[in-house]
Amino acid sequence: MLADQIAYVAVASADPALTCRVYEEHFGLPRSTLPASGGDIAVYSLGRSALAVVPLGHALIDGEARPGVHHIALAVDDLDAAAARAGLGVTRAEGLAGRRALALDRAATAGVRVRLTERIALAPHRGGPLERIDHLGIASTDVAEDERIFSGRFGFAVESRQTDMEVSMAVESFTSDKYGVVYHTRAPEPVGGLRVAFITVGDCELEFLANFDPNQGAHIEHGRSGTTRQDQGAITRFVASRGRGLHHVAVKVGDIDALLARMAGAGLPMIDVKGRPGSRRARIGFPHPRATGGILMHLVERDA
Repeated sequence: MLADQIAYVAVASADPALTCRVYEEHFGLPRSTLPASGGDIAVYSLGRSALAVVPLGHALIDGEARPGVHHIALAVDDLDAAAARAGLGVTRAEGLAGRRALALDRAATAGVRVRLTERIALAPHRGGPLERIDHLGIASTDVAEDERIFSGRFGFAVESRQTDMEVSMAVESFTSDKYGVVYHTRAPEPVGGLRVAFITVGDCELEFLANFDPNQGAHIEHGRSGTTRQDQGAITRFVASRGRGLHHVAVKVGDIDALLARMAGAGLPMIDVKGRPGSRRARIGFPHPRATGGILMHLVERDA
């Protein structure tokens, strides 16, 4: 196995002060301020991992000018040995707190920005409404290829595989004054779908999502809570505009309704104000990315 945990997830924020305020006031996360080339970075411990809030244009995210989830940094004890074990091209990367870091060749990791870093000491995460990072959503076009890389090459375990489908069912009725009413149900017609694979890294998963049928297009209804068809559309559009790569951060919460209501009550823009059914027997909900500096945050409540 390439690493036993994710050291941190770097999120590129269009408004770092807003992102930090949400992480502190609503998520209850402990903050560490770590030095980095180009300016100090706020890092928030969460479970065994952390979220690093990085201003747009910062050296840690290679000058990225668009908000979103930028890269995963895997914690290793021997950086050079881990790079050799990965068996891929590496380049020197910016590190946090004086730690050395290497970036894996993105072309060889299915578009996912992955870095290896020497371990970083952070204030531990204890309590609060969030428990850990549940998963990191990754927009893909081929989950089988993702599995070959992250499970086959890097040695991370496959947690589960699934197919999400939304179907349309038409029902016809024939009403007669002599023969009564007859109902006829047509065969279900798929209108949206995703192929999904979850791969465990440390105490969270990587969730790879690929369009089930590219011929179904990229349907999105802005301002409405998501459906499988909308999720398919979001992944399709992301790949078309940015290519394969990190799409969202999902955090595991103890009481999703309470947290969504508290955020909505504070005036933050929301997609959901109450949890709704999601995959893996979970209830899910989303603040609007405007609430977190342009980063898509996914709240998840589930038993596992």
